[in-house]
Amino acid sequence: MHDIRFRLAGDADLASLVRLRDDAARWMLAQGITGQWRPGELDEGHFRRVTESGEVWLAESGGRLAGAWELWWEDEDAWGPQPPVAGYVHRLMVNRGSAPPGTGRLLLRAAERRVAEAGRTRARLDCLAGNAPLTAYYLDAGYRVVGHKTGKPQPSGPPKSFTLLEKPVRADGGP
Repeated sequence: MHDIRFRLAGDADLASLVRLRDDAARWMLAQGITGQWRPGELDEGHFRRVTESGEVWLAESGGRLAGAWELWWEDEDAWGPQPPVAGYVHRLMVNRGSAPPGTGRLLLRAAERRVAEAGRTRARLDCLAGNAPLTAYYLDAGYRVVGHKTGKPQPSGPPKSFTLLEKPVRADGGP
């Protein structure tokens, strides 16, 4: 995984992002993780909107898509109005068919570096309330639970409840 490269997504990447998200949703369902993501929920328009208001990053290794994530600069639906101190990581996705173990953690660290490079001091994310394995994954990556949000609007489907997590980040990469 030493040859992983990160780049911003463009219009030519939208279909690949939809496939990656749908594959991740199918993997979750196969693992018994229900309620988090469903295949077909997001289309190219979703990822295009995010590239216009935030950032969508791709991770490539060996010429193949290894994963992706969204980075938002505000998330009022989950966090309410906030001072500009955080970047909000959404839809961290790994290509389970080709990416080696540990890729998710590499993507998360890259997202945290980008937040710090933008001059923000906190990386924030949320996950479905009750998704114990995902919450444990983020706790193990240095995040801490800082709250809960009930009734957060969803791109498609009814509102859901989420656990809010955050981690301090520094531009020099330190803890």
